[in-house]
Amino acid sequence: MTNAPRLLGLSTALPPFTLRQAEIERRARGYFAGAAALDLDRLMPVFANAGIETRYSCVPLEWYDRPHGWTERNELYLDHAVRLLERATRNCLSTAALTPAQIDAVVTVSTTGIATPSLDARLLNRLGFRSDVIRLPVFGLGCAGGVAGLARAADLARARPGANVLVLVVELCALCFRRGDNSKSNVVATALFGDGAAAAVMSTAGDGPRLGPAGEHTWPDSLGVMGWDVMEDGLKAIFSRDIPALVRSELRAAVDAFLARHRHSLTAIDHVVCHPGGMKVLSAIEEAFALAPHALDHARAVLRECGNMSAATVLFVLDRTLKAGARGRMLLSALGPGFTAGFLVLEA
Repeated sequence: MTNAPRLLGLSTALPPFTLRQAEIERRARGYFAGAAALDLDRLMPVFANAGIETRYSCVPLEWYDRPHGWTERNELYLDHAVRLLERATRNCLSTAALTPAQIDAVVTVSTTGIATPSLDARLLNRLGFRSDVIRLPVFGLGCAGGVAGLARAADLARARPGANVLVLVVELCALCFRRGDNSKSNVVATALFGDGAAAAVMSTAGDGPRLGPAGEHTWPDSLGVMGWDVMEDGLKAIFSRDIPALVRSELRAAVDAFLARHRHSLTAIDHVVCHPGGMKVLSAIEEAFALAPHALDHARAVLRECGNMSAATVLFVLDRTLKAGARGRMLLSALGPGFTAGFLVLEA
C-alpha cells in the first residue's frame, strides 16, 4: 500500500435557496391535488416520514409553481453546476494548500443534466487548470457516483504516483421536479431530493486518510429499480418500492464478498459511511449490517439538513464523519442505477 492515494482535501457546497420540508409538503399537495390516479392521503406522509427538515435548491421555491421545459432546465443546470463546483473546488484546494495549476487530473461526476463540453472543461478557464490536465467526465451512475468517482480518481492517482487528482461531484436533483408528473415516483422524489456539490483531492504524495480497495456489485436484470426516463419537459425519476427489501436481503452478501476479496470483513470496519437514500434505506442498511445504535447518525444528519443530493450526498457524510474526529477503517457505500452498489475502504 506504499502507493495508496491519500485524501488531501474535501469540501462541500450548497446553493443559496433553502427549502423547508413543511412548505414543500404544502405546495406539493396543491401540485398533485388534481391527480385522480394518486391516493394523496396515503402518499403525503412520505414528506413527514422522510427524516428531512431542509433542503437546498439553485432556484427559489416559486420557480416550481410553473412548468419548465428541458432546454430551460438544462441551461440552469449548466450555470449552477459550474458555480457550485467552482466554490467547492476553491475551498478544497485551499484546504490542501494546492493551486488549480497543480491539478493533474479531474474526475467529474454528475447525472442530473447534460454537459457537452463537459463541466470540467467549462471550469478549466474559470479556475486556471493547466491545458494538459486529464479530464474524465462520468455520467449515469446516479446516487452511486460519489463512491465510484472517488474510486476512479484513486485509480488514476495510483497509476500516476505523485499526481494530484481532483474529483468533482454535483447533482441538481431539485431541478428535475416536473409538476405535470402525477406518478408515485415523482411524489417520492419531491419529498427527498435537493441540490449539492462536493470536491475532493488526492495524491500518493502527502498525508491524509488513505483510500484503499474499491469495487461494485450490479444485480442482473435490475435496470428498472432506479434511474431516469428522459421526457419532453425533463428527467422523470424511477424508484422501485422494493429497494429497502433488496437492501435487507442482498446487500450484506455483496459487501461481504467485496471485503473478502480484499482480505477484510465487516467486523473489522469501524465506521460505515453510506449514502442516505432515505430513512427506509438507512434502516435497511442498519439491519443488513447489524450495526450498533447511532452508527449512521452522520448519514441521518445530512439527510435531515440537506436531503438526498444523489451522488454528492455520501461525500457530505464523509466530510461530517471526518470533521467529527472519526478514525479507523471506514466502508463507504452507495446504491445507484444499474442497479449497482459501490464500495470503497478508507482508513483515517
